[in-house]
Amino acid sequence: MRKSMTTMTMLMTSMLGFAACSSDGASKEAADVSANDDVPTDFQIQYTTAVPSEFFQTATRQGTIELVEYDSKDYTQSSRPATRKPAYVYVPYGYDPSKQYDVIYLLHGWTGVAEEYFLGRSGSSRTGLVHIFDNLIQRGLCRPFIAVSPTWDKDNRSKDWGESTREAAVFSQEYVNDLIPAVETRYSTYLAEATPEGILASRAHRAIGGFSLGSITTWYVFEQAFAYSRMYLPMSGDNWSQGMYGGAYYPDATAKFLADLVNTSPYKNDFYVWYAVGTEDVRIDQTHNQALAMAKFTDTFNANTFSYHMKEGGRHDFNAVWEFCYHALQFFFPPTSTGTMTYYNRQTRISDVMNDPAFGDYGRLIFPVNTGYWSGTTLEQLALTWYNYIDPDKTVEVCNYLRAHADNCFIDIYTEAEKQANPELHNTGLFFFRGNSKAPFAICNAGGGFSYVGAMHDSFPHALELSKLGYNAFALIYRPGDAYEDLARAIAYICDHADELGVSRTGYSLWGGSAGARMAATLGNSANLHSLTGRTDLPQASAVIMQYTGYTTVSPYDGPTYACCGTSDGIASWRTMQSRLESLSALGIPTEFHSYDGLPHGFGLGTGTIAEGWINDAVRFWQSQSGSTSVRSTKADTKQSDSIYSLNGTRRNAMQKGINIVDGRKVAVK
Repeated sequence: MRKSMTTMTMLMTSMLGFAACSSDGASKEAADVSANDDVPTDFQIQYTTAVPSEFFQTATRQGTIELVEYDSKDYTQSSRPATRKPAYVYVPYGYDPSKQYDVIYLLHGWTGVAEEYFLGRSGSSRTGLVHIFDNLIQRGLCRPFIAVSPTWDKDNRSKDWGESTREAAVFSQEYVNDLIPAVETRYSTYLAEATPEGILASRAHRAIGGFSLGSITTWYVFEQAFAYSRMYLPMSGDNWSQGMYGGAYYPDATAKFLADLVNTSPYKNDFYVWYAVGTEDVRIDQTHNQALAMAKFTDTFNANTFSYHMKEGGRHDFNAVWEFCYHALQFFFPPTSTGTMTYYNRQTRISDVMNDPAFGDYGRLIFPVNTGYWSGTTLEQLALTWYNYIDPDKTVEVCNYLRAHADNCFIDIYTEAEKQANPELHNTGLFFFRGNSKAPFAICNAGGGFSYVGAMHDSFPHALELSKLGYNAFALIYRPGDAYEDLARAIAYICDHADELGVSRTGYSLWGGSAGARMAATLGNSANLHSLTGRTDLPQASAVIMQYTGYTTVSPYDGPTYACCGTSDGIASWRTMQSRLESLSALGIPTEFHSYDGLPHGFGLGTGTIAEGWINDAVRFWQSQSGSTSVRSTKADTKQSDSIYSLNGTRRNAMQKGINIVDGRKVAVK
């Protein structure tokens, strides 16, 4: 831990920092927390990495900067004289009024002005921060968002320290009463009506942050208007509820005040503070002491609601601000199309997800119950036996989806009486990724060698992507020793509860990878389905989607089958899969086979590999067998129709029987 600096040192060095907050001249030393044993041993300071240089280059898709002027008041005076305020608004490239956008408000430091974050002090040139915005969105690292650079100053000009701090202390009133309504009714946001109730209802899509005195202002907003924004980004500054520089001088009292404030709110479990400072920042005591003190209140400030970040060598300047914004924006506005809030990130501990109270008892089923087959402490570090190309961002996205739908995403397929009679049944269930009402459903079955269930890579991502396309998708957690029995039960359960679940009973598909593919093929066989369920009234799956398995059984009762595998799979030979599909085709059963050069076993969705996008091929195959059309259009539809060729190079509008060349890959259709 870093030793605290005295206030005199802070005063001397602040003169060298950009937009640094001044001091009241007190000689009192900041609290020394360097040997604080009360900070949880598992609390981690997360060090940021530099913004890649290409993010400071001009993007080909540039957002626009617009000036919004709005009516406000001078809230420092009891008479509330009227004022006219500027706010500079970043509008993302391709802004579409028919869509809704998240909003972040960024507050400048002492002596700053509204325009400087986006256009510099001169107001004439786009800053590095705007280039970062453009590139984050263009490169798909953030979903498009609106950013606002207002001023907490009543007339947007530099003031002395005393007047500036008085203006910052009351900005929360302007923020809620004037600024949010002015901006979020002018642009297409989640604000339905410009009332306190409307602002509360849209809080999940609003963030506020600031640097230096802007950070202190952000803490004032947190203190005085906590409920109206879900996300907070204070950079290099503290909360002054206990007095000026309270984070430095009174960190424990400050942290307790903030924890008590949060715990009285109905949103006590639905907020996030992304706190940051540079290791060489002249304001490090204010931030560092408060952050460590907050970390002691684990019931309030934990991995689900709070993180503390440092820039190694970072000073009190815009270099640090740009770096913090680069990372925080990806956390606040990840590139998901699920519209879910962000609860977890790459650094979230797997145990914190499993033990999140929102999940109740089923949180332990999100990751494999058989702990000997996986490793890793954080979501980013997750490793699963026999699997490759695990995508940490997809892992985070899945966990955030489940957390956002924690109230209705898990379904027991066995009764309480059955589970009491057989305790192993407690390790089963369906995770529901909901699509459109009455749309067909899919059951996704992860592999794991019938030793464990690798759902986080081999079924959850598939189910999530299918739900984005409008399909209702279920990921089955099964007993490795009784996998076929559990899948049979799941099919029967969904069909029997189709109306209650809002899914179509017919036209469903079974998906699986490795061992899960064997399950899908076995239950996709009508004779096996009737035998394992003991029923003849259940419809057969319209399609079976298989990945990387050595399953060889062939029967005239098998369902239409799509299969894919890598040519470097050392567990399941692609030739074995191809041979089986040829045998099915000879029986008149529709098939489609894809092999991917050089890919090993367990590539999942294949993100970042030659197989990326295979799931769209599989969906089209399913559609062709079920007789349904696309529930939602997919980008891959157009791409494929433009890139299918015969062996002699003739372009085709759709794949035909025989060999097709698709994006340079040979695809056999029987």
